[in-house]
Amino acid sequence: MTVMWRLQIYMKDICRIVNGLLKTALGPPPGSTTSLSPAQDTTVRHESVKCLVIIIKSLGTWMDQQLKVERSNPPKFSNDENLTENMNLSEDANFSDCELPSEANSEFTDAATLEQHRAYKLEIQKGIALFNTKPSKGIEFLISTKRVGSSPEEVAYFLKTIAGLNKSMMGDYFGEREEFPMKVMHAYVDSFNFDKMGFGEAIRSLLRGFRLPGEAEKIDRIMEKFAERYCKCNPSSFSSADTAYVLAYSVLVLNMDAHYIMVKNKMTKADFIQNNRGINDGKDLPEDYLGTLYDDIVNNEIKMSAESSALQSKQGNSLNALLGLDGIFNLVTKQTEEKPLGPNEYLIRHIQEQFKDKSLKPEDIYYALADPTILRFMVEVCWGPMLAAFSVTLGQTDDKEATTQCLQGFRYAVHVTASIGMQTQRDAFVTTVAKFTYLHCAADMKQKNVDAVKAIISIAIEDGNYLQEAWEHILTCLSRFEQLQLLGEGALSESSSLNTPNSETELKSSNYPSLKKKEALQNPTVVAVIRGGSYDSTSRVYSSGLVTPEQMNNFISNLHLLDQIGNFELNHIFAHSQRLNNEAIVPFVKALCKVSMLELQSPTDPRVFSLTKMVEVAHYNMNRIRLVWSRIWSVLSEFLIAVGLSENLSVAIFVMDMLRQITMKFLEREELANYNFQSEFLRPFVVVIEKSTSTEIRELIVRCISQMVSGRFSNIKSGWKSVFMVFTAAAADERKSTVLMAFEAMEKIVREYFSYITETETLTFTHCVRCLITFANNRFNSDVSLNAIAFVRFCAVKLADGGLAWNEKSEGDSLNTPTVKDNAFGGQKCIDKDDHTHFWFPLLSGLSRLTSDPRPPIRRCAMEVLFNILKDHGHLFPQPFWASVFESAIFPLFSFTCNIEEPEKDDNHYSPEPGSQLPDESLWESETNAVAVECLSDLFVHFFDLVRPQLRQVVSILVRFIRSPAQGPSSAGTAALIRSAAELRGKLSAEEWLDIFLCLEEAAKSSLTGLTELLKSMNRIEVPDFAYQNDVVDDFEDENLQTVAYIVSRMKSHIAVQLLIMQVVADLCKMHVQSLSLDTFTVIREIFLSTANRSSELNSETSLLLKIEKTCSVLEMSEPPLIHFENDCYQNYLNFLHDLLMTNPSMSQENNIEAELVTVCEEVLQIYLDCAGFGRKAIREQGGSTLSSGSVKEEELAARTPLVLSVMRILGSLERGCFRRYISQLFPSLVDLVRSEHSSWEVQEVLSNILESCIGPLIME
Repeated sequence: MTVMWRLQIYMKDICRIVNGLLKTALGPPPGSTTSLSPAQDTTVRHESVKCLVIIIKSLGTWMDQQLKVERSNPPKFSNDENLTENMNLSEDANFSDCELPSEANSEFTDAATLEQHRAYKLEIQKGIALFNTKPSKGIEFLISTKRVGSSPEEVAYFLKTIAGLNKSMMGDYFGEREEFPMKVMHAYVDSFNFDKMGFGEAIRSLLRGFRLPGEAEKIDRIMEKFAERYCKCNPSSFSSADTAYVLAYSVLVLNMDAHYIMVKNKMTKADFIQNNRGINDGKDLPEDYLGTLYDDIVNNEIKMSAESSALQSKQGNSLNALLGLDGIFNLVTKQTEEKPLGPNEYLIRHIQEQFKDKSLKPEDIYYALADPTILRFMVEVCWGPMLAAFSVTLGQTDDKEATTQCLQGFRYAVHVTASIGMQTQRDAFVTTVAKFTYLHCAADMKQKNVDAVKAIISIAIEDGNYLQEAWEHILTCLSRFEQLQLLGEGALSESSSLNTPNSETELKSSNYPSLKKKEALQNPTVVAVIRGGSYDSTSRVYSSGLVTPEQMNNFISNLHLLDQIGNFELNHIFAHSQRLNNEAIVPFVKALCKVSMLELQSPTDPRVFSLTKMVEVAHYNMNRIRLVWSRIWSVLSEFLIAVGLSENLSVAIFVMDMLRQITMKFLEREELANYNFQSEFLRPFVVVIEKSTSTEIRELIVRCISQMVSGRFSNIKSGWKSVFMVFTAAAADERKSTVLMAFEAMEKIVREYFSYITETETLTFTHCVRCLITFANNRFNSDVSLNAIAFVRFCAVKLADGGLAWNEKSEGDSLNTPTVKDNAFGGQKCIDKDDHTHFWFPLLSGLSRLTSDPRPPIRRCAMEVLFNILKDHGHLFPQPFWASVFESAIFPLFSFTCNIEEPEKDDNHYSPEPGSQLPDESLWESETNAVAVECLSDLFVHFFDLVRPQLRQVVSILVRFIRSPAQGPSSAGTAALIRSAAELRGKLSAEEWLDIFLCLEEAAKSSLTGLTELLKSMNRIEVPDFAYQNDVVDDFEDENLQTVAYIVSRMKSHIAVQLLIMQVVADLCKMHVQSLSLDTFTVIREIFLSTANRSSELNSETSLLLKIEKTCSVLEMSEPPLIHFENDCYQNYLNFLHDLLMTNPSMSQENNIEAELVTVCEEVLQIYLDCAGFGRKAIREQGGSTLSSGSVKEEELAARTPLVLSVMRILGSLERGCFRRYISQLFPSLVDLVRSEHSSWEVQEVLSNILESCIGPLIME
């Protein structure tokens, strides 16, 4: 309580002093009297301001001293430590032969004297001693004396295995940016096998061999390589190496936070998880994974080599600074809000400890404090009065000394408030100074306002690390200052060049009207600047009024004051940005983007000052570590995208060119595997070209990317993804010029730079193929499409040859000893080179889609290339992958076959559209059909052992072709199915034969169903009984005529399809009849039986036949071949049964084929006899009306004669015993045949032979 009371007393005293000085500085209130003369009053007021300045200056000086002392405390690796290590080297260096490289053992195995052995050890010790002092010198010495090989792998092996090396020096050496040390570091990290190793354990194992260096850039290079190596060994661990890179920093920060005694507020598991949100390519890592990693680090400290508890006690609060992580910590933890150092429990306890056991009176002792945080209490009390005193004085007086004191006070106040994190107070002081610059109303500017501009520049340079959001005010002042400079120099207002209708990338220059000329008084930009506005106005309000010559002269004289500030001071702020710490640079860039956007959004006066400075800032800060650059670029890229999509074409072109410059500079830096830095840098081009509608912008982006590829092709790495996305967008452009320009660049990439495309990331191959497929789809130039398809085939060859595997140079999976060149450390290749089967999907499916291109040459080329690729490289595909190939590439290609079958119509209505029989005929002409079916058949036969699970679907496709009403597809499908079955006859199993016939059965049933529906529709149409053809017009409506004509046409198509299916089934039966399974036999018999029965039923429907006959006569159409249909169905049925009876006796006996054959023969004879008028049906209907005239009856008998002859020949071929068993069944029909009249003498001849050879012997017995 005593401590707090005393602290409050001090705060009250400070408050009284500052308020008293404030009152004095402001002078007596209005209406009061004073005994001082005006001169004395002014002097007193100025002295009061001077006192306030001294107070804030003293606070800042004390704060700087304390911070300087605090920053000088981190432990250093002194020369004494190095000397101690060197002194102990004699003991450590007495290593045995087993500790020496194998070359040493081989060299001294046959050594003649011990002296040679001793000399060798002395040289090694000398090299180690040099390394511990200057690592590069030590390595050069060891290489020159041939004690270490000259390759990076051999040096890395030496550093990893030899004893006595200073581990801190090793870390410094590994972090160097020179080429050879960097290669050694890469080889050293690559020697570790992190396969299936936890992330924390991987870092722990790496850091056992050396200490991390003290510079952030060196740490960054090591962590970057570690992340790449870990992702190579564990490809499925993270989405990219960027995740491992950020997580590595998080782990280092957590390790220090958890295990160093001076860190009071420890990070919790929830904090650690929160800090790593969204680092996995925008997604979160599993909380269980992060929780386990947190427990591992907290419970098991990552101890670097030569680390001890004594070292920990030295480190204190400045460990982050020691390791170069002070500015990176907040970037890793992604702190969105600044945590001020305000009064907290730690501060109170710290103060209490200083007052503990002090019994003297307060006025008798001074307490020395060393914690700058105590300043917060004092500043919180006095900042308001100081701001008021400085502001009022600066506004009321033009006295040089007084204004200088006020501006100094502002500078000190900004320094103190910014350094201790008082954001509100800092912004208040900065804003006030910015307002006093009067750059927003230059007509009223005075010398003190110019001094305020100088103060702003000084604040920016001296306290830039702490300004944060206040940067916006400073950069706004610089923007306005630059605009006034342009006016003062008579330069062109940038708006006039940016608004030029046909401006090019470079801004045009012309002379701005001189301010002294009359026309300047009417220029809206000049008028707006002279009239001025408020400080907070983002754009000037243009009025129709003019300025007077007096106002113009006054304005010109004021502009001369700005000559005191040159371009050097202005540009120095942007050049100085490279010295901002890692936390400060991001707010600086954000503020610069915001100010630039305000400049560009001006409706009549857009400017690019801040935009051009952005290029300079990017250039100055290009060497920052990638983690910081990622944060900077996330801000810049979003800004550049927004501006690149601007409606102002000149601004957009300028930004794209600026982006090209930045990207070209960044692409000079090499990228390791699994990272996405280059891709992120090129992403703005992708977004802009995908969203922009401007032809100029899209073509400019294509030119920019083409230039980058030509100049930086070896460093693009992950950026190839963005390159191909840009060209993909250009390939889909609606303008021919853009497409041709992009394809020219794409052609060069594939021909010359293909080996670089998948150097570090094989996924870019997919983007390359998609880009080529998009070019093939373009409608402007068939040559481009054909070349793109050829390049796709080239990509397939590369893929099949293993051309996508990462270069061996980039793997570095093992280090070689001087004598043993393989796997010195037991390391193994951690990258299992996949067969890359999944990369075939976009390639094959893209070609499949191209087969539906409306241009015949393109679709034929795509189809040929697709099947050639599959045939040439299909042996590389495993069976499961073949299933995916058929599903994604081959079956979609034949999806059109669903449309070439007969169209399904509603039962009650049929639209008479004869041209609709083949909807896709324009796309899939007969030649394409033949090629497609032939290619499918050849491919299936060629890889049958791998693709036999696809048999059912392949046969279904061929059957759909067979069912096509068009001659071309049906013939192609029939030939392909017969040929495939013939070539695979010996390989097909019983189940596979069954699948083939099931597909045919399904097609036959579908066709019969369609035919039945057609007949039902025919029955619903009323056909009048007319005697003359002319009655048709009176009795039939046009719609009915069209419907009947359509139905008849469709009946013919169905019958043709059904007969073709029967023929295919018959041909396949002949191949397989000797080895038919029972299930297959059942399916085939069902096909023949159902078709024969249905055909017989059709010919027995007298009324329907009569209706068809009448309508066809009226319409002058040929009738559907119903009798021919019936004859062929029975003929195929009889042939099947007879062949089975002759060639497969066992199955015939089991299924009673003989009886079925005789029954079918009897049915055929009865149909014939009914037609001749002697059948049982004819006798029952005797006396009734006849269907046809005598001539028609004779025609029908003639049509049925071949089938009857075939039946009688089959009966005559039966064995005598078989014929005897069925004579009672057949004899009545034979007798009726004798009585009947026949249209052909062959019937009588064959019948006579049956009576003579079959019945005669039975009678004679």
